[in-house]
Amino acid sequence: MIEIKSRTELEAMRAAGLVVARTLALVTAAARPGVSTAELDELAEQTIRDAGAVPSFKGYHGFPASICASVNEEIVHGIPSAERRLAEGDLLSVDCGAILDGWHGDSAVTIEVGTVSTADHALSAATRAAMWAGVEAAVAGARLTDISHAVETAAAREGSAHAVEYGMIAEYGGHGIGSQMHMEPFLPNVGKPGKGPRLRVGMALAIEPMLTSGSGETVELADGWTVVTADGSRAAHWEHTVAITDEGPWVLTAPEDGA
Repeated sequence: MIEIKSRTELEAMRAAGLVVARTLALVTAAARPGVSTAELDELAEQTIRDAGAVPSFKGYHGFPASICASVNEEIVHGIPSAERRLAEGDLLSVDCGAILDGWHGDSAVTIEVGTVSTADHALSAATRAAMWAGVEAAVAGARLTDISHAVETAAAREGSAHAVEYGMIAEYGGHGIGSQMHMEPFLPNVGKPGKGPRLRVGMALAIEPMLTSGSGETVELADGWTVVTADGSRAAHWEHTVAITDEGPWVLTAPEDGA
């Protein structure tokens, strides 16, 4: 069953989304060379709890932290560590979730630590552009895979612009969200348009493409969480929680300034 939210419930999700947005803004500002991913996790948890919310990730299926901190070849689900200190030129993907009054917000950003290579900057920008293409396709009356197709098409277009064939992570994707973190439907980042359930006002989806500078093949590390690129190439991850409304897509995890 796909959860349909009332306007009041979507507004509650927006409040949770703002907690996530503020948390990611603070983490982004703090992500400098020499800082450990554990320190960023502590900052995120404190920010979430100070807002009266609870970290969505901590304890979720046993995950030990409040953010996922994935560095360079790590795609998703990286576990923060006091030993993992950021270095100049790193790409850091941070996924963050918060529960406020029973409603979830979920968002991810890729942070450039210091000055990164031109290729890594382009990779992150392409992933972000693919996410926004998916957001724009999240309109009432469309089909679920219209979002998938928009994400895939945008990623290919960005790659062509830079003469690069980006790898798309196909086995991970977006999802329904609301009173739980992960809900139906699963949202692939690839696919033909016009398939899957019709998008209805009141649905909320996490749209989250992951691209690599190499292949789309992945390996899960022995910690049971961290997913890395099989070929060691760099990865980027961007995500927003989006509501389907009569007025068009409502980005529930956008910062208050709308950036």
